[in-house]
Parts: sequence; C-alpha cells; structure tokens
Amino acid sequence: MHPVTGAFAAATAAGVAALGYSLWEAQSFRLRRASVAALPAGSRSLRLLHISDIHLTSGQRKKREWVHDLARLEPDLVVVTGDFISNAPAVPAVTAALSPLLRRPGAFVFGSNDYFDAQLKNPLKYLHRPSSVGRRKPNLPTADLGRRLTSQGWLDLNNRRGELRVADISLSLVGVDDPHIGRDRIDTINGGFDREAAARIGVTHSPYLRVLDAFAAEGADLILAGHTHGGQVCLPGYGALVTNCDLDRTRVKGLSDYRGHPLHVSAGVGTNPYTPIRLACPPEATLLTLTSC
Repeated sequence: MHPVTGAFAAATAAGVAALGYSLWEAQSFRLRRASVAALPAGSRSLRLLHISDIHLTSGQRKKREWVHDLARLEPDLVVVTGDFISNAPAVPAVTAALSPLLRRPGAFVFGSNDYFDAQLKNPLKYLHRPSSVGRRKPNLPTADLGRRLTSQGWLDLNNRRGELRVADISLSLVGVDDPHIGRDRIDTINGGFDREAAARIGVTHSPYLRVLDAFAAEGADLILAGHTHGGQVCLPGYGALVTNCDLDRTRVKGLSDYRGHPLHVSAGVGTNPYTPIRLACPPEATLLTLTSC
C-alpha cells in the first residue's frame, strides 16, 4: 500500500472510531458530586441537584429514564438552568421525567432551546463565534412548560427573584432569562438578593460575563449556569475547544472561583439532536453539597 493511501486509511479509521465513541459517550450519563462552602457558619449542609441542558425530544427514552431516576438522590433543592427541550412534543415528556423531582423545592430558568426548536447547523461555526438564533420568532410552547413547572411549586427565575426555605435555611434566589439571546435583565440582579437570607444563589442559563459580574457584585454565595455543554468536544491535554459564550475555557464546566464567588457550570445532560455526540465530556448532572463557610 502506498504510504499516502495508508495514512489516509488510518486517519479515516480513527475518525470513524472517534465518531462511534462520541455517539456512545453522549448516552453515557454521569452523576457528579462536589462540595462548596456557601452557607453561614453553623448551618447544616444542603444537597442541591443542578441539572442543565436536557435538550429532550419525546423519543429519548434512556435520557428520560435517567433524569427520572435522579429523584433517588433525595436532594433538598433542585435547580435547572435551562434548555429543557428541543421540540414542542417534548414538553409533557420532560415534565414527566422531572415529576418526582417536582415534589421537592426547586427553581428554574429557560435557555434559548426552550424558545426555539433545534436547527441543523454547521458545528465548525462554533469555532469562530457563539451560536445564534438569527431573526426567528420563538416557536416553542415555553409558557406551557413554565406553567407545568410552577404549578408544582417551582420558582420561575426568568428575570425574577424568589425565596425558599429549605430544611430551615432561608435561601434568596435571583435569576435571569437567557443572556445568549439577549433576554437577560441585569436590573433584576442589582439589589435583588434578600440580605437577610442565609445564602444567596444566582441562576442563569448562559454564563456570560456581564451576568456573572452582576451576581458577583451583589455578593452571590453561589452562581449556577449551564449552556456550555462542557465544550461538548474536548481534546485530551487541551480541554474544551469553545464555550459558546464569552466565558473562558478554564471555567467551561464544574466548580471554579469567579471573582471570589463560587461558580458551578454544568456540562449538561444532552445535546442538540442534530449533533448527538460528546467527546471527553460525558453528559452529567451534579449533586452539590452546600456546606457552611
């Protein structure tokens, strides 16, 4: 075999193998665990389940069952940072998947894919700039999804604030609608936290710097975000190629310090259904144990 032909064949085989593995990894759901000091001294710990970017379609049975089974963790609090769905038929499916968790205290914000259905895109464009929805009008039943969640007692934090008392600990939560499509209102954050609460939690789908800066300035004890998919495609020794926002790659997933405030970015449970792959970045939810400082 000619050396060039052999090299091409080897490269093709490696590409096919990587694709096959990436398709498998996208269905290899993981639970991450982490601890973060976010409560006043002397407080008992709280278990916060952070879920993001489910991107459910009605036919995704394995994902639906995995999310449903997270209830076995018996978290004290559940926060979902957006992109619940990828199409309209998934609204009843995602609320059914979350149904046992909806019996627990919870809160949520929306992501762009809760307003706009998934579209086929060239993934290479992500290397040049963050994705966009163009001039399309929202075409998903976002209001129906919100009603299903709030009717079970969860807080809608889309440019809103709210309070929860969980295990006798008062929590002040402030959230914004998705900054990735310009729906955030920073004025919601400014002065939004209840200073008498034991802990202050900021919630956003996309971790854009303007939003993180506002939460940090207001003294958030914890900031929760999703959107990045952890980079979705990562390279060994290098990590994520992109974050799909203006956040740096070192904070693309997991816990980090942002200007002296804990930031947790979830790598998310799903993907756009047209790019159902993950490489060195398995889908996940995270059980965060909030401890006293």
